Amino acid sequence: DALGAARALVGEDDVATCVYTSGTTGTPRGCLLTHRNWWEMLGMVLRVPGLVVPGDVIVLHLPLAHVFARLVELMILPTAFTVAFCRDSARLGRALQAVRPTIVATVPRVLEAVQAGALAEIERARGVRGRVAARAIRAGREDVLRRERGERPGSGVVRAAIRRPLERRVGARLGGRLRHAVCGGAALRRDTAVDLAALGVTVLEGYGLTECTTVATVNPPERSRIGTVGPAVPGGEVAIAPDGEVLVRGPHVFRGYLGDDEATRAAVDAEGWLHTGDVGVLDPDGFLTITDRKKDLIVTPGGTNVSPQKIEAALAASRYVSQALVVGEGRPYLAALLVPESGEVDRVARDAEEARALLAGVVADVNGELGREEQVRRFAVLGRAFMAEEGEVTPTLKLRRRVCEEHFRREIEGLYRAAARPLDGD
Repeated sequence: DALGAARALVGEDDVATCVYTSGTTGTPRGCLLTHRNWWEMLGMVLRVPGLVVPGDVIVLHLPLAHVFARLVELMILPTAFTVAFCRDSARLGRALQAVRPTIVATVPRVLEAVQAGALAEIERARGVRGRVAARAIRAGREDVLRRERGERPGSGVVRAAIRRPLERRVGARLGGRLRHAVCGGAALRRDTAVDLAALGVTVLEGYGLTECTTVATVNPPERSRIGTVGPAVPGGEVAIAPDGEVLVRGPHVFRGYLGDDEATRAAVDAEGWLHTGDVGVLDPDGFLTITDRKKDLIVTPGGTNVSPQKIEAALAASRYVSQALVVGEGRPYLAALLVPESGEVDRVARDAEEARALLAGVVADVNGELGREEQVRRFAVLGRAFMAEEGEVTPTLKLRRRVCEEHFRREIEGLYRAAARPLDGD
């Protein structure tokens, strides 16, 4: 009778757990999530056709205290699948070979590494093999773009024949039987998503918050759209406020913040809409694209709202840039802190001066695609990466901007000295 007695003590709307936010925009807050929140969240995710099926094997390498990881664990209960835990992300490649998963729950940085490895292999290839591999990736990219435009992808035996060996080699690195990767936590670069799709790797981007028990939107496997985080999960709602903020409503929205009624009232309005703090747009089919954090928008002296994440993504799309942080709030122009991709830079540049010139070229190329007030006028090259150990990135590798700016205050101040020249690399 012990189980029945214990069950009688717990109500559906009782708090199941308190999970703290990552604190990317301020002090972490404890989110009170009820049993009903989790049960509804499970139902929503499992009603996405083809996302998870019985017999799936999932490799999970995210911190188990994170709501994304906890959701994956709880999904075991109603669905017959296996979760393999990889406690060290540095050993993920080995785990993929050992487990041969059908799904990987991951973050953008891991997928960017897969892309970089594949492109480096293509670039190193010589002779006929190199030419065939280069042609294969070009053909794959063309097909991805055709599908985006609603056109039929290229066909033909020759086209399939040149792509298949490359897809097999990339797929083998991921275990050989991957159905898709589910990616969240931060924005995935468009070029990464396109290249992986061209290489036969399906990536399903999703979006959510601790405050809505993990998932608000996710791309369905059969109709995913690159660059979006998908439509609302079944049973949930997503809307855009007049100022562009993303709103979420449904039974997965949390009870409130632990010990902070004022913050709770600010987060969830009288109509039940959760104000996410993110800025985004919905396309006519309900697919959401996140453009920035509302608090991260930089207001230029000319009054223009600039999205730093868009510029950072463009900078980090270069093979020579590992991480980028754009600053400029209350300043006369935008500046950037760049962490070089040392392996790629060292292959091209012979010394520090050539490395700075290489990165200046990257910044200039990105500026060419931006409006005048969005352009990066100066940049500094950092001697180390932004690190989780220093509190500068979250467990899902999102930058904690305020912490980064505090830790690199001297470098930032140097970018705004009166004698500064545009596009100097410090």
